[in-house]
Order: sequence, then structure tokens, then C-alpha cells
Amino acid sequence: MTSDPPVITLAPDVVLRPVSAADAVALARAYRNSREHLRPWEPVRPDGFFTTEGQAARLAELLELRRAGRAMPWVLADGHGEILGIVNLSNIVRASFRSTNLGYWIAAGHTGRGLATAAVTAACRDADERLGLHRIEAGTVLANAASQRVLAKCGFELIGTAKGYLHIDGEWKDHFLFQKILNDSPPA
Repeated sequence: MTSDPPVITLAPDVVLRPVSAADAVALARAYRNSREHLRPWEPVRPDGFFTTEGQAARLAELLELRRAGRAMPWVLADGHGEILGIVNLSNIVRASFRSTNLGYWIAAGHTGRGLATAAVTAACRDADERLGLHRIEAGTVLANAASQRVLAKCGFELIGTAKGYLHIDGEWKDHFLFQKILNDSPPA
């Protein structure tokens, strides 16, 4: 069993911390405020997704996946409790694969501060040191140059292009796929 996830300071006024059920109100507000900013990079979401109730249901699922060791969901939060972004490690697989998928976003008005790079770096370190994973995979829509720069800064390498990989903004989009090898330790 792994230890409790840490709270990590990313900037003087921003921490990366595990999500909690209490984040539903702030997360719904963050999604509503960044809806257009995130639209080109996210699936089409029903209106209920942007409500406190929708986020409470989503958080319940994420917390159950975390308890089962299948996900590690984080939020970036400021000193006032506002959510500035998320980082999710999902589809955690153990045994000889020891791999996960990475997803993240930074709220409108908070990009360009290095928060995504700091958060992805911290999540990778936690995946290696606490979760004992070997590899992280991430995908970006071909046009998402900002996210590709974040991944490059964090040591990810391009491994290919996946045609029609995810249904994003109303259509199946091609994605660049990246990976980061965290360590060469044998499976525990």
C-alpha cells in the first residue's frame, strides 16, 4: 500500500494537493470560468458537468478510483481555496506494466506562470517515488503546442501519432502521444 499523497508547493501562492469531496463547489466554478478556454482540448460536456452536483458525482468516482489504486487526482489551489487547474494520473496499471496516463489543465487567466510544468513535474516525481510506477503516457491534440511544450520541459518524449484517438470538442481528433520513463527498477 502506498503512503498518503503529499501537498506540494508549486509557487508562493499555489499548492498541488489531492482532490477531496469538498472541492465540488470550487471545481464547478473553475470549470464554468474556463469552459471556453478548455473547449478545444476537452470532450463535449453536458451542462450538469459544470454544476456542484455534477462535480460532486465526478469527485466521488475519482476518490473511489484513488482508494482502489487506479487513479491519483490532484488540484492546483491558491491560498483562497480557488482551483487553478487539475492533474490526473488515471488508468494506473501495476504488475509488469507499472504505467499510467497523465491529464492536466490550467484555468483561464493562470496560464503562462509555469504552473503546468511545476504540477506535471511534481506528479511525475510522486508517480515514481510514492506510487512506484515505471512510465507515464500523455496525449495532446495536434494543435495544442502549449501542452506539448510542458511535456517536453518535463522530459517526455514523442512516441507517435494516434489517429482519431479521443473525441474532443465534438469530433475524433488525432493526438501526439508522449511518454516519460521514470525509472528502470524491476516491478516490486
